Amino acid sequence: MELMSHSSTFLLPNLSSDGGPVLTYVLVILNQHLPRFTPLIWKHAQLHMCADGGANRLYDELPLLFPDEDALAVRIRYKPDVIKGDMDSVRDDVLGFYKNLGTEVVNASDDQDTTDLHKCVAYIQDLPNLKNQNICILVAGALGGRFDHEVGNINVLCRFSSMRIILLSDDCLIQLLPSSHHHEIRIQHAFEGPHCGLIPIGGPSKSTTTGLQWNLDDTEMNFGGLISTSNIVKEEVVTVRSNSNLLWTISIKKP
Repeated sequence: MELMSHSSTFLLPNLSSDGGPVLTYVLVILNQHLPRFTPLIWKHAQLHMCADGGANRLYDELPLLFPDEDALAVRIRYKPDVIKGDMDSVRDDVLGFYKNLGTEVVNASDDQDTTDLHKCVAYIQDLPNLKNQNICILVAGALGGRFDHEVGNINVLCRFSSMRIILLSDDCLIQLLPSSHHHEIRIQHAFEGPHCGLIPIGGPSKSTTTGLQWNLDDTEMNFGGLISTSNIVKEEVVTVRSNSNLLWTISIKKP
């Protein structure tokens, strides 16, 4: 089975392949609290999108990360390329501000069956200029707030299981490890860990790991039974093999 490599090098000041694949990053901002490292991942991203009310968060919260700078200058510098969603959350003043700066606005209010994150990922998937690139979508503000929104975001990971999508908050990240691959996760110990977890999603799993304090050895996991929470990364590389999709989560350290 083919090996898939992962590394949170987007948390580093300067991008590095870290022995893994060279990735093209896309940033999507949702309508929750912006992580403190948003300016860093913005710098690494080739495309910047806001999902509906995520534009409010960008407008309101990003200047707070630069308290010594003029708020207007910060808003102009961090202008999203695209705002997409059903437009039920973004404020008119925010929408007008970014439209005047040249931001593309894609109104998808005719689609009420998918979440705003789903709409953004589908948009990214169809972009011709990204077709032949190894894309990784970083989703800021994906966690916290209403639980149904969080579950909806996790559902997007499963719906687009062939794409690299990482949900981010100040405290942790979550990504899908599809069972179609074996996985090698290079740990950035300066910025993430030690706490981590492996969660079966969609059904029971039998999983084997290395590099953790409590490794799995063809261990069965399922909701209502065992799941690997509050585990600890012990080595530079964690490997994961499973016969079912898993969610990988790891804590992000405070500065």
